[in-house]
Amino acid sequence: MGEVRVRSGRQARQAERAQKGGGMGRPYIVRNIPTYDVLSEENLVRIEKAADRVLAETGIEFRDDPVALDHWKRAGAKVDGLLVKFDPGMLREILKSAPSVFTQHARNPANSVQIGGKNVVFSPAYGSPFVMDLDRGRRFGTIEDFRNFIKLAQSSPNFHHSGGTICEPTDVAVNKRHLDMVLAHIELSDRPYMGSVTAESRAEDSIEMSRIVFGRDFVDQNCVILGNVNVNSPLVWDGTMTNALRAYARANQAAVIVPFILGGAMGPVTNAGGIVQSLAETMAGCALTQLERKGAPVIFGNFLSSMSLRSGSPTFGTPEPAIGSQVIGQLARRLNLPLRCSGNFTTSKLPDGQAMMEGTMSMLAAVHCGANFILHSAGFLDGLLSMSYEKFMLDADLCGALHAYLDGIRIDDDQLAVDAFAEVGPGNHFFGCSHTMKHYETAFWDSELSDNEPFEKWEAAGSTDAATRANKLWKKRLAEYEAPALDDGIREALHDFVGRKKAGMADAWY
Repeated sequence: MGEVRVRSGRQARQAERAQKGGGMGRPYIVRNIPTYDVLSEENLVRIEKAADRVLAETGIEFRDDPVALDHWKRAGAKVDGLLVKFDPGMLREILKSAPSVFTQHARNPANSVQIGGKNVVFSPAYGSPFVMDLDRGRRFGTIEDFRNFIKLAQSSPNFHHSGGTICEPTDVAVNKRHLDMVLAHIELSDRPYMGSVTAESRAEDSIEMSRIVFGRDFVDQNCVILGNVNVNSPLVWDGTMTNALRAYARANQAAVIVPFILGGAMGPVTNAGGIVQSLAETMAGCALTQLERKGAPVIFGNFLSSMSLRSGSPTFGTPEPAIGSQVIGQLARRLNLPLRCSGNFTTSKLPDGQAMMEGTMSMLAAVHCGANFILHSAGFLDGLLSMSYEKFMLDADLCGALHAYLDGIRIDDDQLAVDAFAEVGPGNHFFGCSHTMKHYETAFWDSELSDNEPFEKWEAAGSTDAATRANKLWKKRLAEYEAPALDDGIREALHDFVGRKKAGMADAWY
């Protein structure tokens, strides 16, 4: 037995709430508030019929993947060269074999997550080539930055998932960086993680490393890794993505199927048109996983976004995609599939008021649309071009608040507090009554970054803003970080695998 640590007051409160199924520190959230349905049955049917027309009349191209085309031919689709057309209802029928809820196992079983149903999983942002902080500004991401963000996520009770390509480690060769990234997730975190999708071989490497950790037989029967694949909108699935998608499905691992639709560029300028396109493209990708391996887990993903029609620049965290996410949630539930939707999106270049306004709008859309796996929960800045250390910490704080928000309101005799009214009586305060004393440590969510002191005390302490406080906190977290235990034999086998793979190929930088 190691040394027993005395927890701080905040840590003790978080632990108590976690044991009760509330607050932070849980492996995932079980929502206790309803989803928000914005469209009627009639209008949902109209969207589905419009998507069926697009699939049947225009079709989707599947490029550089003859196996995918063969799958569609055997399934009864109309294949003409690279173009595939689908009869109405065909994809929905195929999708019936996909599970509505599945477990992604973590190497620490206490951190395994349930994806689907009423469950909500927060995961960091994904894919930024740049990183930034208040000290060094904006720069290309490195493997050190990548590892730092894994450490920050692992150190926070507000996340449930280690994520994937949290930032691009541009100092590692393109054809080798996936090995270092997956290794970092496994060594530095004991939560679930994502693998590579940039080539079929890299997806297979990611899965093989997971087999080293969990065992080949276990991986064949259980999901331990996710792969996030994007449609080449509009209406094109390229071979890089479908080969990776099929690699995950073939191994019984979950692909997250995500169109990336900028309204007015890669999709119609109207919200309804973008939703139609998203439904068509995502259903096709999800169905392909079932043709590769019936019953493989899959996540119905969505990434609606707008653009500035004056400049052509993408915009994020705007109201139209946010409300569109609510509709995507309704459509995913009608398909009985787990949902990845929205995230903490912003085009702000700094962790400022714009960043938090846009990020909160899109995160609330994810919460209310019923998203089960929320990628981009923290760190997203600069239209996803930059991963910000300070924004990561601010977003982590918001994720903490959303734990309490999603818990809703519990109704029982104790919570109704009728006895407290009798004890306090008219005109008196509740601050010292027995009911308050019983609950004062766990009644409210505690922000790690908000300043709630009187103005004079805040001013005397240096008049710091939230970004400055976040800068101090991420440095403290990294200084205090301790890696979770990992079996020495597994570590040695992983390093041997990575070493052999790297030695077998020359560096490629594009």
